[in-house]
Amino acid sequence: MNASVVISGVGLWTPAQSISNEKLVASYNAWAEKFNTENATAIESGEIEAKPFSSAAFIEKASGIKSRYIYSKEGALDIDRMRPVLDVRGDDQVSHQAEMAIEAAKKALVAANKTAADIDTVIVSCAYTQRSYPAIAIEVQAALGIGGFGFDMLVACSAATFGLQRAVDAIKAGTSKGVLVINPELTSPQVNYMDRDSHFIFGDVATATVVESSETCQSEHAFEVVSTKCVTVFSNNIRSNFGYTTRVTDEDPYATDKLFHQNGRKVFKEVCPMAAEHIENHLLSEGIQVSQLKRWWLHQANINMNLLISKRLLGRDATLDEAPVVLEEYANTASAGSIIAFAKYHEDLNAGDIGVICSFGAGYSIGSLILKKR
Repeated sequence: MNASVVISGVGLWTPAQSISNEKLVASYNAWAEKFNTENATAIESGEIEAKPFSSAAFIEKASGIKSRYIYSKEGALDIDRMRPVLDVRGDDQVSHQAEMAIEAAKKALVAANKTAADIDTVIVSCAYTQRSYPAIAIEVQAALGIGGFGFDMLVACSAATFGLQRAVDAIKAGTSKGVLVINPELTSPQVNYMDRDSHFIFGDVATATVVESSETCQSEHAFEVVSTKCVTVFSNNIRSNFGYTTRVTDEDPYATDKLFHQNGRKVFKEVCPMAAEHIENHLLSEGIQVSQLKRWWLHQANINMNLLISKRLLGRDATLDEAPVVLEEYANTASAGSIIAFAKYHEDLNAGDIGVICSFGAGYSIGSLILKKR
């Protein structure tokens, strides 16, 4: 095709409920105190370790996070439960994740000035899906009245950028006329609320983007996709071992290794230089200098990671205008983070301005898109 591929619309759906650092810490510390009291003898003998206490200041310094949205707050702060409560829905009811996805998709369609008839591919790409099949994407496709086909993708925190690459390729190949890429990040069920070092990291949200040919674009704020670049390097430093084989291995489905867990220090040390090099090489492949970028929509995992990556590339600290941050309000929303930043901070750019969406996370996986405002 001679026409370019564009992102013509973006949608952001935010849950109604949220949890501040202070509320989260109060719950965790109460649970830790209860655990330490109940296991005082074993702790004293050295059989097990006492649970450390936390603070809101510790969380903010370590991550830049002050709060997070949550799909269902019930149960998450209950020290006798320490996980959210979701209602059981029948097969004839819309699933929780599809519900999130549908709301974000509707917003993206409005932003792109499109209807369901303009879309023929739905990609749900996120860190987790609540079931194996039927695909959440196909459920969303049916609910929105979209023809064509849909499928799910799982690439952890890079799911959005990897999904967008698939969408761009489909438009270029002519196999799709319009693609909805949706990231319903329902992360809270996989959070270990009993782990001081990770219980604060994640929040729930859903984002969506419309990808189409420039020939059909009717959007006021569209961005040409100059190019995409994805890379993966295997690492055990970020894992979640829960899966369908848990049932036949007779393991505890609530064991800590079945939830999100990571070696945070190694992740920081290894991923930051990888991401910086990835972005630099991607820009150079298109003959673009780092200094030409007007906006960096980076993965929102940790403020310290973003500061280090941008400093490696710019040789100085990036301003919030250059590299906007949504961590304070949203926390780490897995693959949706960079898209939230894009959704909130793209309309002010002028025609010809260049920006980069970049995600990085488990896998390891890194994905980037170079965008130019139309």
